[in-house]
Amino acid sequence: MEKAVVAAVFSRPERVLEDYRRVLELARYREYLQPDEDLILKLNLSWTKYFPACSSQPWQLEGVVKALLEEGFRARQLLPVENKTVVTDPRAGAVNNCWQPILDKYGLTFIPLPEVEWVRHDFKAPLLVLNKIFPEGIEIPKMYRGRSVLHLPTLKTHGHSVTTGAIKNSFGGLLKEARHYAHKYIHETMVDLILMQQELHPQTFAVMDGTVAGDGAGPRTMVPRIANILLAGADPVALDAVAARVMGFDPLSIPYLRMATEMGLGTADLDRIEVVGDDIRDMNLGFKSKRSFVIWGDQMLRRGPLRFLEKIALHSPLMGWAPLASNIYHDLIWYPTIGRARINSFRQTEWGSLWEWYRSW
Repeated sequence: MEKAVVAAVFSRPERVLEDYRRVLELARYREYLQPDEDLILKLNLSWTKYFPACSSQPWQLEGVVKALLEEGFRARQLLPVENKTVVTDPRAGAVNNCWQPILDKYGLTFIPLPEVEWVRHDFKAPLLVLNKIFPEGIEIPKMYRGRSVLHLPTLKTHGHSVTTGAIKNSFGGLLKEARHYAHKYIHETMVDLILMQQELHPQTFAVMDGTVAGDGAGPRTMVPRIANILLAGADPVALDAVAARVMGFDPLSIPYLRMATEMGLGTADLDRIEVVGDDIRDMNLGFKSKRSFVIWGDQMLRRGPLRFLEKIALHSPLMGWAPLASNIYHDLIWYPTIGRARINSFRQTEWGSLWEWYRSW
């Protein structure tokens, strides 16, 4: 059986745009993405505010866009998109994370998914849980049908799914704002996302930024760690498996990666993955996935001792308290205190200097 290919490139701020071209080429992106076809660029917005490693980095977006345009893609064919959640705003996030100046520079138009047409799609694949979670039907952006997608995730842990990356990045594009209902069955949902993408997109590809990686209580309240690594590949399971290994996890111990491998949707078996480019065999960041206060509370209500309150707390008109509590905790308490201190430490690094440069545009 032919091995899945994942490209790895060590990077530095002074050459990061060139390194993005290199990681794309090593991952053989030309075999999957065609310059004469539209391409969805699925950004990753985990917080409306900027926090290192939390959302797609500006140099990640610029590096990928620059390489594609120089390869022959036209600006009007590149479709950068992101969705909202109950706690994020894509238009504000595009400004705060310095995406908008880059898109303006290269002539691309940002597309917030709440502003496009969504249609019901009856998937032929036997989904594990999403048809049960959304019994009235699954709606997707109409523009997704028949277009290939390139994901732009970051290297980080997640309190619900252990790690998050190429597969989880589709969570924010294929499901509407109420997708938080799927957190109870997150690993099965991740497998469903692969099945859905295989049915909708001619090709999927992903380029992961690990220049600054997120350790601990992801996807927001993390400790930023400088890792200087870029990863790319066409098999999202293999890419997430290599990312998991880099972070210090056994990929097959993570349920969604193990299930996807067993179902033949990709491979998380490192013996069946060829890592090309720089040698990362000894790279182990020693990350530990933790739960933030908000994720801990969510899990107590969905699967823990407070689950008898789940329906009234999270599936009724009273559920408005949950996003309000999340915003108060994250934006008004954690970010100005613990988060601010971690951002200030990040600013003292070379990547922090690059971030300040983008912010000055």
